Amino acid sequence: MYLNNLMMDPERFDRLVQIAQSSLLPMVKGALYNTIPLTLISFVLGLALAVLTALARISKMSFLQWIARIYVSIIRGTPLLVQLFIIFYGLPTLNISIDPFPAAVIGFSLNVGAYASEVIRAAILSIPKGQWEAGYSVGMNYVQALRRIILPQAARVSVPPLSNTFISLVKDTSLASLILVTEMFRVAQQVAARTYEFLLLYTEAALLYWVICFLLSLIQQRLEGKFDRYVSR
Repeated sequence: MYLNNLMMDPERFDRLVQIAQSSLLPMVKGALYNTIPLTLISFVLGLALAVLTALARISKMSFLQWIARIYVSIIRGTPLLVQLFIIFYGLPTLNISIDPFPAAVIGFSLNVGAYASEVIRAAILSIPKGQWEAGYSVGMNYVQALRRIILPQAARVSVPPLSNTFISLVKDTSLASLILVTEMFRVAQQVAARTYEFLLLYTEAALLYWVICFLLSLIQQRLEGKFDRYVSR
């Protein structure tokens, strides 16, 4: 019905085409300048935090274990949107004001750190204890065995779920629009507010997200192949 109405109204069809064309470049710029950098920075920081959290969870120090467990429980037990609102809108109550982009980085990094830590912890625990013993038998200490033997093998196990986490993060960055980060979806909202063509603009944004995630899935497949070859050596 919607498409039939468009075909019956050439002027409206031409207007929609013009809006789609004029909004494409701003949305692509929003992706290049904010969506992708926000995803990359948040994932790198979150991954570093995830490794530390995972190591704390499997350490023999109960104090570190409890800190890591509480952190993971809080992040996994509360919505990401609520976390972003607390950081950006709530902290100013305590005279702690953070700009939109850094606030989004903090929120997404904490979220990635909690979820990815469980992936990394499970991957480390999946490595047979004999691998640890083999490292100790040749004179390695805990850190050396972890870095040279355990983590390379755990990385192979972690690649698929961590890649999925990264791709999900790309889509989750759309939530940053609600704390005034001018990423791709925020641009779509701004154009839609001016033109009132919400279906067109949001569909266009969805297609751009799909293209980005599709390209990332191809990269994921190549990474998995490289790790397979590395481990099989």
